[in-house]
Order: sequence, then C-alpha cells, then structure tokens
Amino acid sequence: MSSSHSKSLASFKSDATANPFVVEICRGGMVESRHRAAVAVVDADGKVVRAWGDVERPVYGRSAIKPLQALPLIESGAADKYNVSVPEIALACASHNGEPRHVELVQAWLSRIGCGVGDLECGGHMPYHDASVEALIRTGTKPSAAYNNCSGKHTGFLCTARHLGERTAGYINLEHPVQQRILGTLEQMCGLDLGKAARGIDGCGIPVIAVPLGNMAMAMARLVDTAKLPAARAAASKRIVEAMAAEPFLVAGTDRFCTQLMDVVGKKVVLKTGAEGVYTASLRERGLGIALKVDDGASRGAEIAMGQLLRHLGAINEEDATRLADILTPPVRNRVGRETGRVKPAADSPF
Repeated sequence: MSSSHSKSLASFKSDATANPFVVEICRGGMVESRHRAAVAVVDADGKVVRAWGDVERPVYGRSAIKPLQALPLIESGAADKYNVSVPEIALACASHNGEPRHVELVQAWLSRIGCGVGDLECGGHMPYHDASVEALIRTGTKPSAAYNNCSGKHTGFLCTARHLGERTAGYINLEHPVQQRILGTLEQMCGLDLGKAARGIDGCGIPVIAVPLGNMAMAMARLVDTAKLPAARAAASKRIVEAMAAEPFLVAGTDRFCTQLMDVVGKKVVLKTGAEGVYTASLRERGLGIALKVDDGASRGAEIAMGQLLRHLGAINEEDATRLADILTPPVRNRVGRETGRVKPAADSPF
C-alpha cells in the first residue's frame, strides 16, 4: 500500500463530500437502490492505513464492539472463577440467532453463576432463525430473554458482577460498575476520553457511546496486535479473538454473513456485525482493524462493503471468494425463489 495512505488519526481529514463506497441493489438490469459507506482501516498505533469517507464522525458501535465489551469478563478474573468456556466467551461477543445451542449455553452459564433468565435485563424477542421461530410457535412458547441476540453478552456482564460481589439488578445502567468498567475499557482501547461523547441506549438496554470510525478500527486492531497492551489485557484480547475464530456459529448462527465468512477464511479474520449498518473486523495476520458504517443503516450494505474490503486487502482469496459468492454478491429473489437481481459493489466504488 502507498505510504501516502499512512497518516495519524489526529491528522487525517477526509476530502470526500459524500461517503464514497457504494453498494447497489440491481433488479432487471437497473440499479434500484444504493447504500453509501465510510470505511477505516487502522493499525494498533492509530495509523490510518486506508480510509474512505468521513472516518472522524462519531458513530454508535452498537453490537459491532461486543468483543471490546467482553474484555472485563476475562480481565476481572470472572471467566476463570466460573470456568467460562471457549464457546461461552464467543457467546459473550455474539449477536446470535437464538437457535437452540445459543439458548442452551446461555441458560447453563446463568445457572452456574447462580443467576437465572429473569436476571437478564435485555428483554426477549423471537429468534432470528426461521426454524427456531417455528419450533416456538408449535409449542406455544414465548421467547424469554435467553433468546435475545445479546443474551450472551448480558450473561457475561452478570458473571463479572457476581465475581466482584456487585449487585446484579441494574447492571445495564451507566452508573453501574459493570458499565463503568466497559466505558474505561473503550476509552483505553479507542484512545479517547469519552466523558463528553454522545451517548444513548442500545436495543438491549445498555449504554451506547459515540466513537469515530477511525478510533473504533484502532481498537479492533489492538485486539490482534497486543504488543503495547498491558499483559492482562493482551491475554484477554487473545482469548476473545481465539474464541470467536474457534466458534463462528456462536458469534451469529445459521446463514449469517459473519459466521459463513469466518467458516471459510478460517482464523485470518474475526468479524462482528452491529445494528444500523456498523461492521468491524480484526485481521489477525496483519494486525489491522476495520470499522465501517453505512449511512442509511442497512445491514445488507454493510455486509457487501465488508466483504469487498476484505477481498481488496487480500484477506479473502479467489478460492474463498468463489465459495462465498452468494454472500459477497447475494442474489435478490422473489417469493418463488427466482433470482431477480444482485446486491453488489458499484463499479465506480474506490475498491
């Protein structure tokens, strides 16, 4: 890559008037819709390796930063005290489908720490997996909070609170020690004072803190390039990355983009989706982090942008790309399954 693309986060300014990466939804030979995205590729020292669009604008990381939020689970000693397994660590980073294995692992983990589903403050919703929804309907079962796509993360929060002797009620509130530890962790990994950052409440009830894409990408790079992290954080980062790479199904589930891609590329990349068109990745062999945001919040746009970027950076080779063709440029189908178009990067996108 050209050295002209290597700038510090503090000095980088985008010249683009509109985020330049475009994903097109084509139908019958015509472009029907477009999604625009900003993308940052940053190393662990904060050098911008590549960037397209406005990477300084703060965005909510949503679920794309769950691997960072899981760090205190390990650093605190909670994971070791409660014998948290590799699958459970992956689940703590997950936005899962609510399939049986996801739900059963959450329930067993809660039981082991002396909690129950009623202690989860994330709320319940139907699974993101059709067969699992149908199974609940057949039995007349109402989905509990264990089915929430964030239930693994919340179980990790409860596990940490149990270990440190903190109250479990209200663990989702910003003033609770669980969330204060996470805030401190985000500040350290992102290299920012977030005391005055914009904040809101996520879909699962926890605080969301606005972080520029460039800093978010740097934090993801630090998960895989741990040379300058304190020993305890470096060890925790390694365990999180190893767990996600070992258990792609638990990170999301059947037919999900990140699970399918990690299944094919192996341990080279760990991926994490977030709501409103946010996506992050850590490139293990190169020590780089990626963060992107689709302007209109479309997940389909974020997936195609991430896939194309990983091809551009060489993390997906041609053999992998052939195997992943139907998720890298997915077909648009009508109700009878006939292909009517494709979702793909625009021809004039920058990569």
